[in-house]
Amino acid sequence: MDFAVVIPARYGATRLPGKPLADVCGRPMIQWVYEAAAAGGAAEVIVATDDTRISDACGRFGARAEMTDGAHASGTDRIAEVARRLDWPDERVIVNVQGDEPLLPPVLVSQVAGLLDDDPEAEMATLATPILDRAEWDDPNVVKVVTDRRSRALYFSRARIPWPREGSGPVINAMRHVGLYGYRVRALKALTGAGPCGLELQERLEQLRALWLGIPIVVEEARDVPPRGVDTEEDLQSVRRTLAASRARVTP
Repeated sequence: MDFAVVIPARYGATRLPGKPLADVCGRPMIQWVYEAAAAGGAAEVIVATDDTRISDACGRFGARAEMTDGAHASGTDRIAEVARRLDWPDERVIVNVQGDEPLLPPVLVSQVAGLLDDDPEAEMATLATPILDRAEWDDPNVVKVVTDRRSRALYFSRARIPWPREGSGPVINAMRHVGLYGYRVRALKALTGAGPCGLELQERLEQLRALWLGIPIVVEEARDVPPRGVDTEEDLQSVRRTLAASRARVTP
């Protein structure tokens, strides 16, 4: 299975500026992300950034970095620029790994790529996990997804879907979307070539643009527990503790 990983990494994050270079157990966070992505079996792993500080850091630990336009509105646009520059064929599969997920299980990277390898009709792939807790189902920060019988996404929403007509009772058939994506290059071109649609703007969910454009998205239950990304200083401290404990367990 041949696929590439592109990691969009922006220095100027609003809540935690410079987080790709934040020190995590003696390494910049972007290095942990890169190594996790590489362990997923990709033929190429590229960091797409708009900041020379990030590209320089990547060079120091041997990663390939591509400079991209600082005006991009999203990581998806950054990845599309790399795909165009490298002239990747339309069938090429690219996995989008966020630059703030140093705890990413490599198996999820290969799982997403494998979904597109196994389903030639699908143009995008992503993952989900069951929602068992009503508080999680009620949380608008938790994005839900419902699928058809072929495991294709029907809709993503911050609302409680599927909604029980009675309005109460246990949470059934609810799935939490995991924000890890695989794309064929042609789907990436279609996504970034179209402007935002109304549903996307209303829910603030970029993947709704793909559904609006008729791009088939295959969804599968994640084979490992997806990590929490790093958005705040508290998240960063938590990741440091987790990785420090993990290293201590394997150190003789």
